[in-house]
Amino acid sequence: MNHSNHNEVHINQAEAGLQILLALPFIIVLILYLIAVFISNRHHRNWPLARTVYWVSGVLLAILAVAGPIATRAHIDFTAHMLGHLLLGMLAPLLMVLAAPMTLLLRTISVTSARRLTRVLRSRPSRMFTHPIVASFLNIGGLWLLYTTNLYALMHENNMLNYLVHIHVFIAGYLFTLSMIYIDPIFHRSSFLFRSIVLIIALAGHGILSKYLYTHPPAGIPYEQAKQGSMMMYYGGDIIDLILIFILCLQWFRATKPRREAAMG
Repeated sequence: MNHSNHNEVHINQAEAGLQILLALPFIIVLILYLIAVFISNRHHRNWPLARTVYWVSGVLLAILAVAGPIATRAHIDFTAHMLGHLLLGMLAPLLMVLAAPMTLLLRTISVTSARRLTRVLRSRPSRMFTHPIVASFLNIGGLWLLYTTNLYALMHENNMLNYLVHIHVFIAGYLFTLSMIYIDPIFHRSSFLFRSIVLIIALAGHGILSKYLYTHPPAGIPYEQAKQGSMMMYYGGDIIDLILIFILCLQWFRATKPRREAAMG
């Protein structure tokens, strides 16, 4: 084996190791969720099948984004990278939020543990990270930082940085979705109007970034790939955003329905 082949094998092993490391947390939460569903169905009320489907689908899409052909291709193809971004940072978080994991956890753990967890959910850090503005800044601001600085190039040269960026993309996407649509218990609630305004600004930031990348691709990205990737970010993001907007409007409509009916007599 010559030196070049040896380096290639070493890089492939490092890449495989990184993909396993990224996929492992999602595999663990998938198993834990299914165990909690089993406990709930056995000792409490049956857990809705739709929520289980949301969770399994979201986790599988997240794994698809960080391990396998898309993740491998993402190192050399900006379009594949952007597909992974949509899956990991937008669609998977949306599906996993809809699965209401915190509600399931509160149902299946002991009363003492549930009280402790509730105190955590009421805490100042929880309030800060689930605030719509903070979550939007972490999510959209993080993307601007990734694609308009050298961070995008550096993440492909450093596995630890690559790992941290992927973790951030998912967590920021999850917190952003969580802060806009309240599926799980949120003890520091913002009004529908406030969330709607923040959501519109955040979606505008995402759309402007995708247009910016169309003409200002990250360093080293060919124009054709930047064009395809930015279009995928723009139109793919719009589809997922529409689902988010629909859910928020539906929740707002249902929340105000009793008052409207009372006003109409």
